[in-house]
Order: sequence, then C-alpha cells, then structure tokens
Amino acid sequence: MELKWLLCVTLLALGILALQAHDMDEDNDADDVVDIEDDLDDGIEDVEESKSETSSAPPAPKVTYRPPVPTGEVYFVESFDKGTLDGWVLSRAKKDDTDDEIAKYDGKWEVQDMKETKLPGDKGLVMVTRAKHHAISSKLSKPFVFDTKPLIIQYEVNFQNGIECGGAYVKLLSKTPELNLDQFHDKTPYTIMFGPDKCGEDYKLHFIFRHKNPKTGKYEEKHAKRPDADLKTYFTDKKTHLYTLVLNPDNSFEILVDQTVVNSGNLLNDMSPPVNPPREIEDPNDQKPEDWDERPKIPDPDAVKPDDWDEDAPAKIADENAVKPEGWLDDEPEYVADPDAEKPEDWDEDMDGEWEAPQIANPKCETAPGCGTWQRPMIDNPNYKGKWKPPMIDNVNYQGIWKPRKIPNPDFFEDLEPFKMTPVSAVGLELWSMTSDIFFDNFIICTDRAVADDWASDGWGLKKAADGAAEPGVVGQMMAAAEERPWLWVVYILTVALPVFLVVLFCCSGKKQPSAAEYKKTDAPQPDVVDDEKEEEKDKGEKEEEEEEEDANEEKLGSDADLGSASQEEEEEEEEEDRKPASEEEETVNRSPRNRKPRKD
Repeated sequence: MELKWLLCVTLLALGILALQAHDMDEDNDADDVVDIEDDLDDGIEDVEESKSETSSAPPAPKVTYRPPVPTGEVYFVESFDKGTLDGWVLSRAKKDDTDDEIAKYDGKWEVQDMKETKLPGDKGLVMVTRAKHHAISSKLSKPFVFDTKPLIIQYEVNFQNGIECGGAYVKLLSKTPELNLDQFHDKTPYTIMFGPDKCGEDYKLHFIFRHKNPKTGKYEEKHAKRPDADLKTYFTDKKTHLYTLVLNPDNSFEILVDQTVVNSGNLLNDMSPPVNPPREIEDPNDQKPEDWDERPKIPDPDAVKPDDWDEDAPAKIADENAVKPEGWLDDEPEYVADPDAEKPEDWDEDMDGEWEAPQIANPKCETAPGCGTWQRPMIDNPNYKGKWKPPMIDNVNYQGIWKPRKIPNPDFFEDLEPFKMTPVSAVGLELWSMTSDIFFDNFIICTDRAVADDWASDGWGLKKAADGAAEPGVVGQMMAAAEERPWLWVVYILTVALPVFLVVLFCCSGKKQPSAAEYKKTDAPQPDVVDDEKEEEKDKGEKEEEEEEEDANEEKLGSDADLGSASQEEEEEEEEEDRKPASEEEETVNRSPRNRKPRKD
C-alpha cells in the first residue's frame, strides 16, 4: 500500500507540473503574439529596427508587406496600395422599380486598411455603409475575348463584421457600345458573375454566365451547380479568403477558395438550365383522349357487402363493466364561484352586465375521485366495421399515365462552344448588404494560372502568413474558445479530471486480502504467497527449519546410542526375569506332592 500511495502522489505531482508547463507555454505564446503585433505596428520601414527585448523567448517571426506585382500578362490588376480610387468609377444611377429613397446607388466606398490587419500598408476597397445600393466599376486594360486562352478571375474578400444578408460577388461587364460606368446598375449587361453571396442560412458561391441564344439573339442566365463543400466558414470566420474562377476553352471550369477546389464541371453538362435545349419537346397542342383510363386499380364491381356488416355500429361504446369509484361526489360540481373574488369598483352593470365571480376548481373534489354526474368510460366497439367499401382490383383497361406526344423542338440549337461568350471590357461590384465594412483586395484577371498563383502568393499568402504568425498557441486557442463558449470549461475540466481520477483509482484501490481469521472462519483456501517480504520470511523459516533438523538429528544420534545400551540392559533384565520365574516354577513343581516319587520301602 505504501508503494501504491507513493506512485499515486508522484503521478499527481507530474500532472500539476504538466499543467504549470502548459500555462507557461500559453504565457510565452501570448508574449510572442504581442511581440509580432508590436513589430508589425511600427511600420514597414522600422521592421528591422523593432525587435523584441525579451531574452527568455526566441524572437517572433516577422512578416513584411510588399505590394504584389504581376509576373505576366494581365487584363486587370488592382491592389489598392496607392490608397486612392484612381481608375474606379462610382455609379450615380438609380434602380428601376424601387422607391426613390433607396433607389440611388449612394453607398460609400473607401480605400482603407483592414480593421485587424497584421500587415500595415496593405490596403483594400471597403464597402463602408449598410442597407444601401453600392456600385463601383473599372475598365480592363484591354477587352478580354473568349477564344483559345483560359479566363482566370481572382480576388480576396473579408467579411470583417460577419455577414447577415448580402453579397460580395463581382461582375465582368459585357463589351457593348452602350456601356457607361457612370450609370452602372443591376440591369447593366454582364457576361460573368462570380463570388460569395449569403442571406439567412443560405450560403452561396455564384458562377453565372449569360449565354446568347444563336437563334433568337436573347440572353439567358446559366447557373453552375451548387458546390458540395460546406461554405459557412468562409462567411463567419472573419478571415480573408481567396476566390478563384478558372474557365477553360474546352468548356471545363473550376471554382477555388483559398486555392482549394470546391466546385468543378463543364459548361455543357453542369449548368442550369442547360446551355442547349432538348431536341424534342412535348406537343403543346396534344390533348388527352376523354376515354383514356389512368386508374391502375378500380373497385371490384362484383363485390357484395356481407349481410352481417353493420355500418351503423358506433366506433365507441360505454364500458358495461366499469364501476363508479367509491367516494365519488355526485352532488358536487367540478367548478364553483371563487368565494374570495370581489366585483371591481368600476364595474358598470348597465354596460358590463351582471357581475359574476370567476370559476375555480371545487376544493372538495381535490381529495375525491371525482365530482358531478359519473358516466361510464367509453371503449372500442368490437363490432365496429365502419362503412363498407368494395375491394380494389387491377384495372384491365389501365392505359398508363398520359403524356403528350413528342415533336421536334422548333427552338433547338446546339452550341458546342459555350466558352466563347460575349467579350468583357470592365469589372464591377454592384451590391446590397445589411452588413458594413466588407473588404475587397487584390483583383486580377489573366489567362495564365501561374501568374494568378504568384499574385495570390504575394498578396493573400502574406495575409495568411501574418495571421498564422499572430495566432496564439493551442492552449491560447482553447482559452479563447472557452471565453466565447463558457460550456467548454466543463469539457476541459472533465478532460483533465477524468484521467487523474482514473489514475488515483488505479493506484490507490487494491483488492483487500482477507485475514487469517477470515480464512479460518470460512475454511477458504489461502492464496499463494508471492510478495518479496513473505518470500524472505519463507526463506528464513526454511533455514531455521534446516538448523532445527540438524540439531534434532544430532540429538537423535546421541539418543540412539543411549537407547542401544539401555536396550541391551533391558534385554538382559528381561532374560533374567524370564529365567527367574522359570526356576521358581520348577521348584514349585518339584515341591508338589503329585510330582514326588514314592518312597521305596
């Protein structure tokens, strides 16, 4: 038991030391975070001069912001690091079919740093206001024509305040003679719309393109299928996320978030409605014949209701075996007037009628089985069958579900190259949101995947690295999570306390060995002795027994010798005793008159 208690105390001490070590790690992590933030806040020029003076902790990693530079041909690029909206046009249009108070595109846009930035100098476009229409756009360096090169659209979004209802998608505006960025609004023709959108619990990542019908010349929106990935985190974690659309000349497309594919498909197969209409359609002039029978089952016309079928039998009947409980108060009502109620002083009988006290439950019924007139309870009627209906049988005249005949689709066309869309000449943001301070940054439109990846690495990659350097350790993250969700403290305590409890239980609880007296009382077999102490006692006992046996043998040898001489003396004495009675018997016999010889005269 002493060893068990010692082991238990040792384990508990180790657990306490481990917890203290975790606390020290948390403090060190917090110091590291503070050092990083201090270094970054000192600005780009003073990064090398501002160093942590703590000698115990290693110096924190530093992330220095540098404006990204495109590494190849681009059609549009914007990092907003100039701090101005040069090149962007604010819309002054009004929305059609909307009240004048909210029809104007008067939402504010500004170039700002992110609220909780870890990269001083990294600016972006911020939609400042909420519950307003916002529209801003900018020309491409040259129009993009869909021919043999892929189209890549990429930009960053940060919902700094989360998002209630609103979007953060971009529109690639179609190249038309009527395009006027000063009048950019929701009806302005666009070729592609791409980006996140959310309202309620519906989280979307749009990819829509407008396809021109080659027969009618009209445009129709084609929507990509919804991604299978869970998008909620991108809207709620308040981190900067990178959205990328890759559209290839072979009609394939990929949608990526943070450089991870979340949706992919083909313009011919994975858009709704499909790009190409069906070859055949249902004849709109075809009508179902009057004698067309669509009934797979019909009532059996030969069935007859059985004579004993009683349709009038009730579903429920009174239980004739029921007996009124003893103590039932037949003369007491279930409810009585409240004796404590008083007529309100402002009660006007002419206007309100005669005042009556409110009804309350009869207090006499509380201790009784019931009050009022007793009635037998209702039970199911075993003779109830309900209304008789003939059984259903297969309809021999069944012709199936009628459908109109197919005819060639007069509007059919086949466009095998939907990638060749209307050229685009501008990019724009036309948004409504109930949440302010949506942050946009690092737009790029190009044709080379490597150029887009380099741009992402120099922009979004730096943000990710800075956020990672400033994030607390595992313990810090756990503490922060517990501050937001206090119930996690219970989980943490149980996680620590349960193993300690099991260790204590394992170390300090052993099976009690029954005493010798209990064995004597129950005659139960005693267990074998395996403990070291008992083994030593057993060895000592064996040695003592051996010594006692040797002493006993020596004494036995001496006693054997004495016994030998004594036995010889006893044998001699026995022989003498045997001889003595024999001689005495002889003398007695000789002296007997019978044995005397007669005397010779």
